[in-house]
Amino acid sequence: MSGESTAKEGSKLWGGRFTGATDPIMEQFNASIGYDKRMWKADVQGSQAYVKALLRVDLVTAEEMAAIHEGLERVSGEWASGKFVLQPGDEDIHTANERRLKELIGAPAGKLHTGRSRNDQVATDMRIWLREGITKLRTFVIDLIKVFVGKAKEDIHILMPGYTHMQRAQPIRWSHWLLSYAWMLHRDIQRLDELAVRVNVLPLGSGALAGNPFNVDRDFLAKELSFPQVGSNSLDGTSGRDFVAEFLFWASLTSTHLSKWAEDLIIYSTKEFGFVTLSDAYSTGSSLMPQKKNPDSLELIRGKAGRVFGRCAGFMMTLKGLPSTYNKDLQEDKEAMFEVYDTMCGILQVSAGVLSTLKVNSYACSGALTPDMLATDLAYYLVRKGIPFREAHGLSGVCVSLAEKNECSLKDLKLADFKSVSNAFEEDVNKVWDYEHSVEQYQSTGGTSRACVTEQISKLETWLQQ
Repeated sequence: MSGESTAKEGSKLWGGRFTGATDPIMEQFNASIGYDKRMWKADVQGSQAYVKALLRVDLVTAEEMAAIHEGLERVSGEWASGKFVLQPGDEDIHTANERRLKELIGAPAGKLHTGRSRNDQVATDMRIWLREGITKLRTFVIDLIKVFVGKAKEDIHILMPGYTHMQRAQPIRWSHWLLSYAWMLHRDIQRLDELAVRVNVLPLGSGALAGNPFNVDRDFLAKELSFPQVGSNSLDGTSGRDFVAEFLFWASLTSTHLSKWAEDLIIYSTKEFGFVTLSDAYSTGSSLMPQKKNPDSLELIRGKAGRVFGRCAGFMMTLKGLPSTYNKDLQEDKEAMFEVYDTMCGILQVSAGVLSTLKVNSYACSGALTPDMLATDLAYYLVRKGIPFREAHGLSGVCVSLAEKNECSLKDLKLADFKSVSNAFEEDVNKVWDYEHSVEQYQSTGGTSRACVTEQISKLETWLQQ
């Protein structure tokens, strides 16, 4: 083994014990710099806080601390300006930054890692990076909710069929359908806020697994890095990836909500339905069929939701068989976190664009309403005449069957036909066939009447202002 090879291995953060060269394929297989370089800023912040903590326990001098701090500022500047040059031996962001720091300031750089492990370093970097990412994602979700609420307010007059089992069920307001997704996203915000609390726990100072042997003040570190809590167990601090799994699940559920919404709109935008028209900005054409206008934006939202869930399921499988403390398998956490974050940024912004620019065809929506959708209202009519609901439900069904037998619409039955089913039917049965009247009967909180939908809008607007 040449002295050059030995020196090369020794330059790694873990290299002193090893004397043989690493297989080049293994070097590439082991490296994470290709993706974890995204955490350069968080890594610099963590190191600047840590060297201050080292000064407080006399492990560096004031001059060394100043040199390291200034050197890290220069490293940060190179990353920010795009001038940082990665070297073949930079297997991860921590190695790259420390290597460059040593090139800039020399020997004092070697003291930065005192009592610190890449185990607690990477966990800290990830939490700093993700909490900033959560803030951005939260803004995107809030913006999307605002679009839902604004559209619901604008189109509150539009009636449409509500569907169960993909069959026309009962008349509802278009706005009521929109707000059902706004409330899903409202819960997604609640879950994201809860996740942010658990992300914001400091692992730095946990060392490789046993803790810090130099009595570094972790509360000081937490204050420097704006963490309200310090991790209580060093084993858990270095290996815990619950926060990543939770983030992936949050993204899976949020994207599932938007996938369902996208599926609805894909159906509503077909010529068979014609309820909505998508903007050209969020549609594409066919390379063969000139008449086609494809809802690619919505299809991609639907498709990418599956990809997000795949990342979540895959990472859970990575975690399930691990023994305690840090294992290299956990390197798989970052690609999943980064990819899902990027995907969610796209899904949320495109969703807002699609919804804010689509046009609702109110005539097609109301034109899809049919009298048979008021069969339940017919039962309610009988209930208001004093007939128990279960009996009224059966009598309404008999009326439906009678209309089918007569090959006519339910509302085209004569009063005599209704009376042949029940003497409770009177002339005022004709009022049942008013769709506006139908939706307005749902006055209980959460219903589809104008008052209830307006109340939902008001609640969401109040919450958004907070």
